[in-house]
Amino acid sequence: MSNHVHYLLEPAQGSDLPKIMHWLNWYTAMCFNRMLNRTGHFWEKRYHSSGFANTDTKRGLNTLRYIHANPKAAGIQQGFFYDFSNYGVHDRLGNDGITQWHPAFLQLGRTLDECAAKYRGFCKKYRPKPKPEKKNHWGSRLLAGMQIKGKPKKSFPGQMTLPWDKQKVTESMEVEEVARIFIEANCYHPPVPGIGFLQC
Repeated sequence: MSNHVHYLLEPAQGSDLPKIMHWLNWYTAMCFNRMLNRTGHFWEKRYHSSGFANTDTKRGLNTLRYIHANPKAAGIQQGFFYDFSNYGVHDRLGNDGITQWHPAFLQLGRTLDECAAKYRGFCKKYRPKPKPEKKNHWGSRLLAGMQIKGKPKKSFPGQMTLPWDKQKVTESMEVEEVARIFIEANCYHPPVPGIGFLQC
């Protein structure tokens, strides 16, 4: 996808998944950072996963179809064939050297061609569900209505009040006026069109 990746993995042991994901995230971050000539974190958040038994054919097929249909549903791709997807391994019975057919896929027919044809039809029936509206977190309404109580903020000796603090900037103020206040507050000396030199 444009900002994340979908995997359908079957670790030898369930406890191996965190190790696999740690290695995948580390390796891909290292590669992409090197290609993009950058450093630091590449992936924004920790991975999200949900497990199910490989005997759950309904869940297996729905998950596989979701992964293959997602680029089309998101408007990244017109059809199901996509450079960064293994849909072709299932539709055209290709071999990318990595993918193994899920047991649910292999139970669709008596031959591989029949499995591919039925899976193709199954994918064409996919209708993405609309995403739910973003809900407020449990405390957001409560926090929005709260007013801060307490003593007014003290200014201690040695603290300097800048002219910027004394004036509130409103949307109706002209850009030049805002620039003048900012320049005065920060003691900038270079001339600004229409303002001239300032001395602090």
